[in-house]
Amino acid sequence: MPSPRFRRPRLKPAQLIILSFSGVILLGSTLLSLPLATTGQPIPWIDALFTVTSATCVTGLTVVDTGAYFSGFGQVLILIFIQLGGLGITTLSAMIFYLFTESLPLRDREVVLRTLAGTRAVTPSLGQLLRAVLVLTLAIESVGALLLTLRFAFDYPLPRAAYLGLFHAVSAFCNAGFGLFSDNLVGYQGDWAVNFTIMALVVLGGLGFSVLLELLRIAQGQQAWARLSLHSKVVLFTTAFLIPLGALVIYGMEHGNILRGMSASTQFLVSLFQSISLRTAGFNTVDIGHLTDPTLFFMIMLMFIGGASGSCAGGIKVNTFALLVALTWSRLHGRNDVEIFERRISPWAIPRVITLVILSVCFVTFMVLLLSLAEQGMLSHQQSRGAFMEVVFEAFSAFGTVGYSTGLTPHLSTPGKALIILLMFVGRVGPLTLGALFTERKKRPLRYPEENVLVG
Repeated sequence: MPSPRFRRPRLKPAQLIILSFSGVILLGSTLLSLPLATTGQPIPWIDALFTVTSATCVTGLTVVDTGAYFSGFGQVLILIFIQLGGLGITTLSAMIFYLFTESLPLRDREVVLRTLAGTRAVTPSLGQLLRAVLVLTLAIESVGALLLTLRFAFDYPLPRAAYLGLFHAVSAFCNAGFGLFSDNLVGYQGDWAVNFTIMALVVLGGLGFSVLLELLRIAQGQQAWARLSLHSKVVLFTTAFLIPLGALVIYGMEHGNILRGMSASTQFLVSLFQSISLRTAGFNTVDIGHLTDPTLFFMIMLMFIGGASGSCAGGIKVNTFALLVALTWSRLHGRNDVEIFERRISPWAIPRVITLVILSVCFVTFMVLLLSLAEQGMLSHQQSRGAFMEVVFEAFSAFGTVGYSTGLTPHLSTPGKALIILLMFVGRVGPLTLGALFTERKKRPLRYPEENVLVG
């Protein structure tokens, strides 16, 4: 009798993504727990799991000093998982969809291609899209590494400078926020070369590959600015609005606090750097724990928004935020259609936006409750004064895969670390999983009678 043919398990894309990320994290935790990965005693497994989850989910929250605690082997492992996590949202999804849709009709394959590449296909096939993403990533990271190496060479021997340049370039483009300096980048808060290189890498990594590929085509003369897709217009406009807004608000709130005594140029760099890093990068040039509560609350809002869909950034995404604002504006003006840049948004996109925002808010709120119980117990408000803001900030930072902390991370309890791990994982995989699940439209056999309910 002929041997049965091997068949690939029919898993949904969302299931494959969750299993893939989980497998990579478990493998990395095992490797990072080896004695070879640390300079002293092996790291506890829960801390190894926390670190690898933070790297794979490109968050940047750390329970130990990355540069001092881990050996060269451990640091290279972290860098590898940062790169895998940064590319995971796009490359991994492209690979999964490419394998998963081999038997689908041509029309559905085109839908998947347009979903990954934007509203207009910028490459003729998924295979070419995948190669373009890899080449673009390596090119941007290489240029960033070279610029940082040239700057660090003034402070360190060339081999060390090259290693520092490569590590921070990959971490910045992947919006990870991992650094090898004990104070992150506080020592370079007034350095224009380091600041603008890191900021450029963070912004490029947070725009999304579909936007970058369109901009590349425009630079090469293959596409006109007038034919820029609606997705790219929304991402670029919202990004260009949020970054200066964040810098102005941070400067205004911190002018008499943490910025006091700095030169005008350093104040400008610090304000702009923190605003850009809030796009879920996590690098910092000031001590976040010394910021005022109003600044921290404003930063929570920006961390929740995050970067663009299909990018290395986290959060609910700037395009989701833009659609939510456009929806609110349309309803306030009594219009049913949601319009942006003289284009009407497809009706199926609006429920996805509302669902994603509601689920994200509910999930983070519930995790804040659990994290408060884990870290504060049943202390009264008077006894825990100031601690609640730290918990809220930590939760939103983890969910937005930002990596900012007021100093709570190294002091988390084991249950607290487990909750932050879950927040980082869901923050990285959750939006993509929701997007994959929404691609399957199941029709109900019947529709119930319609009736109104009072709203407001």
